[in-house]
Amino acid sequence: MEPREIKPWSFQHQPQRVLAIRLQALGDTIITLPYLQSLKEKLPHTQIDFLTREEVADIPQQLDLFDHVFAIGGGRDVESQFQSAHALLPHLMQQGYDVILDLQRNDLSRFIRRTLQPACYSEFDRFSPQAAGERTRLTIEAAGLGSVEINSKFKWKQLELGIDVLRHHGWREDFDLVILNPAGLFVTRHWPLDNYIEFAHLWLKAYNPCTQFAVVGVGQIADRARALQMTLGDGLLNLVDQTTAAEAFAIVRHAALVLSEDSGLMHMAWVSGRPTLALFGSTRSDWARPLGEHALYLDSSDLTCGNCMQATCQFGDVRCLTRYTPAAVFEHARSLLCRLGHSASRS
Repeated sequence: MEPREIKPWSFQHQPQRVLAIRLQALGDTIITLPYLQSLKEKLPHTQIDFLTREEVADIPQQLDLFDHVFAIGGGRDVESQFQSAHALLPHLMQQGYDVILDLQRNDLSRFIRRTLQPACYSEFDRFSPQAAGERTRLTIEAAGLGSVEINSKFKWKQLELGIDVLRHHGWREDFDLVILNPAGLFVTRHWPLDNYIEFAHLWLKAYNPCTQFAVVGVGQIADRARALQMTLGDGLLNLVDQTTAAEAFAIVRHAALVLSEDSGLMHMAWVSGRPTLALFGSTRSDWARPLGEHALYLDSSDLTCGNCMQATCQFGDVRCLTRYTPAAVFEHARSLLCRLGHSASRS
């Protein structure tokens, strides 16, 4: 991999047009948003556009953050992506970008940036052992446009986005909403389902009995959601495959707490500024951890086998996650809410 290429903004006036590029998975795309929101507030008269993949364009398209959202097709096929990018280039060239923030830094994003020839640019640090959010912040700041921070004050084009889905499934707006997210991609990222159930019972008994739990996601977690629903009954809103990505992101805004394995929804939660407790098994938490005072994470970095990034556990017991009991996780959740000065209510 070639070294990072950076050419900071050196003019006295603010740039007129900025393009941010992020072409990875949903969670990676979401991580960029609070920092770009911060940049937007710093540069209110600057056109800020976003270039991403078609599969993850739904959320940025629903936010009143970007002037234009451009999407590259081709799925995961690199050749098809390049073909789609070639077709899009004339539209991008018409914009006359002053600054390109390459928050991806791969062959395709470099090709696009070099073709567009902006006066200023910066590239993402793909490999350092820092959280992706922190590396996003540093990439934006390296462009010479000033400091940015986590800013969760998103404005939605549809103010009621996601509300109809919640109401249709029996949401009680006077109850607390706690999102349970057993959505880790591999077995080595799964906290046992029985633990989620016991956590829910602990919450109801010791915290707030006027609570509804919810599972939000796609079909790969459908079986896990049904298993939770069999025990929690009407106390669980099963929203699996019932939302778009943007609706899921909007629904997270209403959560009193999100308890989540490593997944895109976990990133939706902390990026939205909601209290987030993340459970990391085999994932490298130094890369994927949530940021901000409203987030906590439990990880495997203290173990000799920790951060293994393996799909199966070499010991067969996923000990990095099973060692965290429901009682211990509940106490971490209570500690997080107390630190934020929250009761279990939405605030």
